[in-house]
Amino acid sequence: GRTGTAAYDALREQLGDDVVGLDADPISAARHREAGRSVIVGDATDPDFYERFDPERPDEGREAAQEAVEATITAICEEITSLADVTNVQRFENLIKSALRTNFFQRKEDGSLPDTISFKLDSGAIMNLPRPAPYREIWVYSPRVEGVHLRFGPVARGGLRWSDRPQDFRTEVLGLVKAQQVKNAVIVPVGSKGGFFPKRLPDRSQRDAFFEEGRESYKVFINALLDITDDLDLTDVKPPKDVVRHDGDDPYLVVAADKGTATFSDTANAISEEHGFWLDDAFASGGSAGYDHKAMGITARGAWEAVKRHFREMDHDIQSEPFSVIGVGDMSGDVFGNGMLLSRHIRLIAAFDHRDIFIDPNPDTEASFVERERLFNLERSSWQDYDRARLSPGGGIYPRQAKSIDLSPEARVALDIGSGHLTPQDVLRAILKAPADLLWFGGIGTYIRAASESDLDIGDRANDAIRVEAKDVRAKVIGEGANLGVSHKGRIAYAMQGGRLNSDAIDNSAGVNTSDVEVNIKIALAGAERKGRLTREERNALLVKMTDEVARLVLRNNYFQTLAISLSKRQNTESAGFQTRLMDVLEDYGLDREIEDLPTDQALDERVATGEGLTRPEIGVLLAYAKIALFDDILNSDIPDDAYLGREITRYFPEELTEGFEEEIQSHRLRREIIATMLANSMINRGGPTFIIRVADQTGATVTEVTRAFAAARDTYNLIGLNEEVDRLDAKIPGDVQLSLYALARRLLLDATIWFVRNESFSSGLAAVVERYQSGIAELRDHFNELLPEEDAAILAKRVKQLTDQGVPENLAARFARLGMASAALDVVVVASACNVDLYCAGGVWFAINDHFRIAKLDRIARTVVSQDYYDGLALERARRTLGDAHRSLCVKVLRSAHADQDGNARHDSAIGRTIAERWIEANRADIERTTEAIVDIVDHEIVSVSRIAVAAGLLADLAADADTQGT
Repeated sequence: GRTGTAAYDALREQLGDDVVGLDADPISAARHREAGRSVIVGDATDPDFYERFDPERPDEGREAAQEAVEATITAICEEITSLADVTNVQRFENLIKSALRTNFFQRKEDGSLPDTISFKLDSGAIMNLPRPAPYREIWVYSPRVEGVHLRFGPVARGGLRWSDRPQDFRTEVLGLVKAQQVKNAVIVPVGSKGGFFPKRLPDRSQRDAFFEEGRESYKVFINALLDITDDLDLTDVKPPKDVVRHDGDDPYLVVAADKGTATFSDTANAISEEHGFWLDDAFASGGSAGYDHKAMGITARGAWEAVKRHFREMDHDIQSEPFSVIGVGDMSGDVFGNGMLLSRHIRLIAAFDHRDIFIDPNPDTEASFVERERLFNLERSSWQDYDRARLSPGGGIYPRQAKSIDLSPEARVALDIGSGHLTPQDVLRAILKAPADLLWFGGIGTYIRAASESDLDIGDRANDAIRVEAKDVRAKVIGEGANLGVSHKGRIAYAMQGGRLNSDAIDNSAGVNTSDVEVNIKIALAGAERKGRLTREERNALLVKMTDEVARLVLRNNYFQTLAISLSKRQNTESAGFQTRLMDVLEDYGLDREIEDLPTDQALDERVATGEGLTRPEIGVLLAYAKIALFDDILNSDIPDDAYLGREITRYFPEELTEGFEEEIQSHRLRREIIATMLANSMINRGGPTFIIRVADQTGATVTEVTRAFAAARDTYNLIGLNEEVDRLDAKIPGDVQLSLYALARRLLLDATIWFVRNESFSSGLAAVVERYQSGIAELRDHFNELLPEEDAAILAKRVKQLTDQGVPENLAARFARLGMASAALDVVVVASACNVDLYCAGGVWFAINDHFRIAKLDRIARTVVSQDYYDGLALERARRTLGDAHRSLCVKVLRSAHADQDGNARHDSAIGRTIAERWIEANRADIERTTEAIVDIVDHEIVSVSRIAVAAGLLADLAADADTQGT
């Protein structure tokens, strides 16, 4: 925008007759300025800009000089009558005040202006910026190239793309960085994204020249980014030359490949080396001394983890059973090509890319797999290279430029197309709507939208003619190996009609995750290189050696994130109240429900009333934002400095690194960030998005307290090992049974975490707490059946049989059958310690009291109560906690009343504990009769409510308090 006439006249009067006018080109304007003429331009040449950034002006007077200029501008604005003119001036002023750095004053060797100007901006300070506002923006301008780099935090990572959208490449990058921010929740840095537009490209027919000009533009862009980025000399920050900084130290700039820049990583790293940048070849991941994503197939493999989970939960093992696929892409592409080789049982019925349409109505799974593999290994292949002899009858390959396509009867049946004339667009739409098991996205473009959206809303004009509505998609599962194959509203609409999908941010995060691990490995090993422990050749060999382990670590994240979404979806309406509360809290961390297409409180309530909750894509957004918020809170606490929790960093790196370079890992520059990320991932993946809210609201605990309690609960019960045993049952037991086992482990994690928050101070350190309870729980687990009364033992045996009948191994079935009572072991350990008796005696008392007052049954009933809102859920959870507290208190009172610690002859017999409890009950029968009758009435009543559970818990708590008062 340009300033209005009145504003221009007023400024000219203030600045004098040497003003030559308005100039939209900041470099041209700057040359006027150097010639002694003033130019009004909002970017680089007004007085405020010079006072703010000219390094030759004294720092001590810089702030006062800026204030004087601002006062002049304010006075001018008061005299201007046009609101539009005032607004223009104020926006220019705001933009300059939001600028933090520029390379404008970095003169070349001959003293002339730089050919390219870069500005670093505090995006959050800029008025009326489109949401979401990034943490920082670097805008790059030159006659040859323009570009933008957006990031959401000091430590951020994402790709740079060669944009073909000259008018709105910043809007393109903003949309991508929003998805990247969600995608990066699984890794150490938050999201970033960059894009550049070459302005002097030759005609595309000059293929080599076109590509080379793109590369040269990329180099200009990278240099401009590094011009205003801090460097590091070991641990000391080195600000860039002739750059006035209005922000703190900011040395972390990492880039990755994206659309059009897949082969540019070595180019970027060469520039990094030329600048002497501290990250060296860790600056741009995926170069010749890095992990080749296509060779690893890592992005496709990550998305395939999501696809396998969808089908696994439908009891369909796609690694051993045939399934039909339609897709977008070709076999030369990284994601599509690698994806279509991940199972030999794929029946690829139809696919298309920007050139061709491929149709194989009844493919032979083995023959078609072999042919797809050949195309994948054939350089620059297309569908036209597919051996027609391998196609089933009626198959064909058609150019998208054809005027019409005459499909065979077999193809029409496969795609469910009736008779009649067909254009290529008709066929493409039919493929997207075809009945199939899987729709696999591996190509660029957005092909599915919601009915509530227009093609204009999507912003992908190239595919407007073939885009379909979500309601017309008949594939059972969608795998988004490529970015934004489906609009987010389209995902929600598809999920609401029963389709299974996540989002691109969840499905294809493995690529950026791999880049993250690569960069952090290189940062760690740079220390070893500096010390002479490792040569560059040895480092490169080690990187290659660790390839498979890096892939395993990355794919584990895809596995866990999709599992976390499945478990939260399984709870459906049960978690709606906590999800509403979570969204309210996350708004303080930058969540915008409108931008993320999340429902309002009222809309979610209406869904719950019909038996629906959040969809998988919506849960995925909450999962990511919960991690982002938790990461920030942990990073800003002393948790990463805790010796016990510091062990998390070793779980991030491959074993070869942790075993041979422990010192370098422990001194890693991003050590705290890595630990915070690992903990946030573990807590939210295992506990669900609402985990922190549930614990904190019930206990009032801080994030620090919840984190320590979580680690104690997880490690005390060895839940990592327990969940791994369930992982090994993939495709061996029904999907719903497997999810039910995970859900039991999640429930124990929640209960035990709350218990530790309420009952442990951790003053002796986490290690001591874990050791204390871990040994007691292990001992009780091995002798659990001995503690149970006959009736409870029979119920337990029945549950074990149910699980084994469903394919769960007997030992694991036994562990999960008693998992509902496993949190009781914590109470038994405390009771035994408090009363100086062994675990068996304490356990006998615990189960006897439990049986008499039917506490466990009451708790089981409480778990089945459907909460009407968030506060009902909170009241129910508090009632369950009250039950547990009262139970433990009663056990302590009973044992102390009987002086059980003096009965040394029977300390290893749970029967003694039961006898002690029975004697106490008999001695106090008159006092406890009313409580017993009330609880029995509630347990046996057909209708159980939150208030009834709360009353029962209160009665038991009163009894425990009375027993304490009476000294019984």
